[in-house]
Amino acid sequence: MTLAPELVERFRRDLSALWPHAGGAEKLLLAVSGGADSLAMLLLAQAAIPGQVEAATVDHRLRAAARDEANYVARLCADLGVPHRILTVEVPEGNLQAEARSARYDALARWMEERDVATLATGHQLDDQAETLLMRLNRGSGLGGLAGIRALTGVPGHEYLRLVRPLLGWRRGELASVVAAAGIEPVIDPSNDNDDFDRVRMRKALASADWLDMPAIARSAGLLAQAETSLEWVVSREWSECVSHADGVVTYRALQTGLGGDKIIRPMLLVRIFRALGARLDLAGAGVLVETLTSGRAGNVAGIHAEAIDVAGDRLWRFRPENPRRAN
Repeated sequence: MTLAPELVERFRRDLSALWPHAGGAEKLLLAVSGGADSLAMLLLAQAAIPGQVEAATVDHRLRAAARDEANYVARLCADLGVPHRILTVEVPEGNLQAEARSARYDALARWMEERDVATLATGHQLDDQAETLLMRLNRGSGLGGLAGIRALTGVPGHEYLRLVRPLLGWRRGELASVVAAAGIEPVIDPSNDNDDFDRVRMRKALASADWLDMPAIARSAGLLAQAETSLEWVVSREWSECVSHADGVVTYRALQTGLGGDKIIRPMLLVRIFRALGARLDLAGAGVLVETLTSGRAGNVAGIHAEAIDVAGDRLWRFRPENPRRAN
């Protein structure tokens, strides 16, 4: 199968920006479902870095046709000379998409460890990015959510392994054309037409909104991701300069860097403080607690007691686990 050289070179550049090992000994694992996006990634990667790619297909056992589809991908990989593995998982009850995603990444991470592969690539593309941003805007997400799909991150639940998404600059139609030109029929997942899922409804709505500039929306998501990264750096610096953690108590010198009425950095810092104490706090709850502490009041949230006190001319916010309640 011969691909247009300019497409192969474009993919090589996009991949190298995230994974600078082309031409080396390190392997890259591709998550290939059989859909057009992941098949295009398979074709482009094998052409761009032959001999460095392996592939895996996760069978969630949620549809009768899933095993046949995985076997279809296995045959395509055999034709391409790409090592391939079918990973079968059990999806727990609950939120179907969330549980399937977690089971999928767990299985891929285990296989990466077995194969001694440090980096996973998925086929998320530009239209996925734009859809994600608009869905999260519709939910009123904060900056972290609006950052969308990261091009380079850790494998969810296994952050010591790398996850790259080299197709975030490619349109869905472009990738479908790559697969069609190779004479391959992609797998059609019926869930992609199921209106029970938010993404499907968003995709259908966007199909009739031709006035929207999808590449521009995706660029915005990328810029928001950069903004969040910058904020995380500021939070890390605030932590290193103003936070101490000893004997189960976290102390934040709240006035040392003059953040004052800040409503972004401080809530992010509180989320990190709660995490250090083994508790969970979302940004909305952190914002409320910041207002409570700024006014000089104390509060109990998620099992953590927080208080603001003045000591030797310094304003301290202290956080510790609540005292166990006495039984009557």
